[in-house]
Amino acid sequence: MNASAVRSIETVEDANKKAVHDDLISPRFYTTDFDAMDRINIEPVRAEWDKMMAEYEGDNNHDHFQRDAAFADEVRDNMAKLSPEMRQEFMDFLVSSLTSEFSGCVLYNEIRKNVTNPDIKQLMTYLARDESRHAGFINLSLRDFNLGIDLGNLKRTKKYTYFKPKYIYYATYLSEKIGYARYITIFRQLEKHPEKRFHPIFRWFELWCNDEFRHGESFALIMRANPKLLSGGNKLWIRFFLLAVYATMYVRDHTRPMLHEAMGLDSSEYDYQVFRITTAITQQVFPLALDTDNPKFRRGLERLFAISQDMEKAKARGGLIGKLQQGVCAVKAFGTFAGLYMMPVIQQDLSPQVRMEPAW
Repeated sequence: MNASAVRSIETVEDANKKAVHDDLISPRFYTTDFDAMDRINIEPVRAEWDKMMAEYEGDNNHDHFQRDAAFADEVRDNMAKLSPEMRQEFMDFLVSSLTSEFSGCVLYNEIRKNVTNPDIKQLMTYLARDESRHAGFINLSLRDFNLGIDLGNLKRTKKYTYFKPKYIYYATYLSEKIGYARYITIFRQLEKHPEKRFHPIFRWFELWCNDEFRHGESFALIMRANPKLLSGGNKLWIRFFLLAVYATMYVRDHTRPMLHEAMGLDSSEYDYQVFRITTAITQQVFPLALDTDNPKFRRGLERLFAISQDMEKAKARGGLIGKLQQGVCAVKAFGTFAGLYMMPVIQQDLSPQVRMEPAW
């Protein structure tokens, strides 16, 4: 099933086009209803909220994102050993990761500028600070290859998607928690097998993903303070976002099989380990979980990836036949996604303690 669909990134123009490009698996930029965000009430979780704000203010990662003297030496020695195909997958990974981190920075900054609610304004200030550091740190690694992203131009030119505030809570909570699960799984693997660490950026992943974990905690508190977001018809939206995020991750990761192989990981097993960690974490806030170990679920994700490969071939073919083939692929993808959505889910009780520790 594994077949690379990574587009070549050879020049700074290629890198910037990749960052701006939008498709079903590309990180997106978002905007929302700022007036509704302004009305958020966090009083039911005030004690935990104030403790978390103190953690943000303490900024225990303030000196983490500094490249040490060994960074350049590792880049020079290790990257020269990579095949051109592997290098392309890694560049694609960096551009995609930067776009995702910067997406959060842009959204949080826009909310901060457009609300007066002191709790939300303070939170968004801290979140934007962290995501800006993450994006900037990745961009330094791209600049090592003369592929730096113009973040100002990216902010101006990338398409924005409107999401209702509750969609922002679900999607951003999941994005931050799954980001933690992805980074810690890679870090633990390379901690056991340092000989497979082909780039020094992976040495930063443990403390980095603790930022992601805490960001998710913020949205968990918002949702637990407003329990109607987790009941009734909103359970259908939770189910949708869980599936959409997992399916997107699976398809995207399987376009970069060599990246995982270089780290001693199998793309599928890596993804399912990330799903298991994310499921364990989300019990703090979501009343349901997807049965990701169900063979039928796994076959559905495999089918979505195969369809995505066929879609790429149809786009490359072009013309009327190519357009028709794209339409067939879209119908197949919708049907497969709908089938996965209708699968039974796992009902779960919310953990009595909202806050969790990054213990994986």
